Amino acid sequence: SGDDRISSLLFNFGGPGGSGVSMMPSYADTVSSLHERYDLVSWDPRGVAASEGVRCRTDEAMEAAESVDSTPDTPAEEQAYLEDAADFGEGCEKSAGKLMAHVSTTDTARDMDLMRHVLGDAKMHYFGISYGTELGGVYAHLFPKHVGRVILDAVVDPSADTMGHAENQARGFQRALDDYLESTGQDPAQGSRKIADLLERLDAEPLPTSSPGRKLTQTLALTGIVLPLYSESGWPALTSALEAAEEGDGSELLALADGYNERDPSGRYGTTTHSQRVISCLDDKQRPTVEETKKLLPRFEKVSPVFGAFLGWDTAGWCHDWPVAGQHETPEVSAPGAAPVLVVGNTGDPATPYEGARRMADELGKDVGVVLTWKGEGHGAYGSGSDCVDSAVDAYLLKGTVPKDGKVCS
Repeated sequence: SGDDRISSLLFNFGGPGGSGVSMMPSYADTVSSLHERYDLVSWDPRGVAASEGVRCRTDEAMEAAESVDSTPDTPAEEQAYLEDAADFGEGCEKSAGKLMAHVSTTDTARDMDLMRHVLGDAKMHYFGISYGTELGGVYAHLFPKHVGRVILDAVVDPSADTMGHAENQARGFQRALDDYLESTGQDPAQGSRKIADLLERLDAEPLPTSSPGRKLTQTLALTGIVLPLYSESGWPALTSALEAAEEGDGSELLALADGYNERDPSGRYGTTTHSQRVISCLDDKQRPTVEETKKLLPRFEKVSPVFGAFLGWDTAGWCHDWPVAGQHETPEVSAPGAAPVLVVGNTGDPATPYEGARRMADELGKDVGVVLTWKGEGHGAYGSGSDCVDSAVDAYLLKGTVPKDGKVCS
């Protein structure tokens, strides 16, 4: 307060589609050191949660879609997969209406600058995580002179198109899985083959679970494996769930998948993935066909024997027959003349692999992008246990001290 106050500090926690209003309270302890000098502010971007949030399907339809094979092996499975994707898009259009064409990252970046003005801030001080890094980069491009102290953590690769993002994630999740397998004393290649064999068996015969009327399908199992790879603290749960599945019980992997899909015990699903799809399909112009996807599947499967096919097929289905055209191949983030932007990447990040941090810094431009590296696991570095990272970020936000480009925390 008073002379100690710097400004507002806006947060976007990612997605796209994540509710900042819901996330901010749970993140408050992590950023308590920043609250001394900033008003911590987050919001629900357009199309998200309280800001006319999109709901593309009923809970019943979401559960029914669990039976759709996300790695189709036959023409009939391909047809069912694409029909389900098109149906999802139709549901989004019915829910969002005209808003569906106005929820892009560029739209939200312009909203941010309006918020800056309304808050009475001369500069935009901002903390973006995951997708929030792309949003921050786009803001810096549009309003370089308004950039204040900006942190981008868990960085999206701005040079990657739809297929590129999928390949990056296949590589990132496989890398995280390999690190997990090594931590349990397994050879990563052998451990991955064992998991791939389990998934193949599930494709033919889903496992029973303790959830009435629900079985663990291959797609749900993959989703359940993905969630605990976001943080090293999730690894013990993954070990337990995989052991149970090998013994014929899919309940634990199903529970992990439900966590990822925001399904509560009553059967109600969250809508983050609904908003995520509406925003990303408006941003991304690329619409890969089934034929294009099939040609690239061998490359995806080479990158990741566990996640490759799943993420490869996702590129064909994600925006299939989408009602609204995409805006660009890749986002524009160059920001000549902007203040330094601190770009934080960790080497074991599964969802936004480390390489994206360097590319973001390069595209922001000389003397703008400054890279801080953490040799650690999980999605995001700040508040994840590295005093080195936390002190460097705090020093920049609280004192304006820019770390040396290329600083490494281990």
